[in-house]
Amino acid sequence: MNRLFYMILCILISTGMAVGQSSGDNQGITMKGKPVTLLGTKAYIGEMAPDFTGIDSNMKEVKLSDFKGKVVVLSVFPSVDTKVCAAQTRRFNEEASGLGKDVVVLTLSKDLPFALERFCAAEGIDRIYTLSDYRESEFGMNYGFLIKENKLLARGVVVIDKDGKITYVQYVKDISQEPDYKAAIAAVKQAK
Repeated sequence: MNRLFYMILCILISTGMAVGQSSGDNQGITMKGKPVTLLGTKAYIGEMAPDFTGIDSNMKEVKLSDFKGKVVVLSVFPSVDTKVCAAQTRRFNEEASGLGKDVVVLTLSKDLPFALERFCAAEGIDRIYTLSDYRESEFGMNYGFLIKENKLLARGVVVIDKDGKITYVQYVKDISQEPDYKAAIAAVKQAK
């Protein structure tokens, strides 16, 4: 029995599955009709949300743990310079006004902080926090959103309750489509 266990462990380690590499369970994601591979550790409902550091528009480090005690919505997308990503950012900015002071919306992409700031200023986006994952891809790897082929983030939404537990996760199957806003907002209200 021990020998079988060690053989399986060796196989897992050699294929990268034991260290949070792509394990195939977060596959089925496409970009422009082509399959992409997501790297990192997939987020699951019921797990504690891993901390991560993003860079805000002032080039300051912001951690998920800075929002401890609040419900957190993570709106994730590849680049704010695309139509669908811009629409997702506008929509969550609109939704944020009705969610209450105990909810914070963080948008995450690989865009440079300057690009995110420019977009928000031009669009009047003022109810959400924009964070860039451009430095270390820490968010992308901790939540399984990093696209292997182009190092951008996949599209999706994660909701975290006040205790830091993940209560909702959506990896949008076709990155050219918007997330399910209705389900995400319902998850936020349930997490309050």
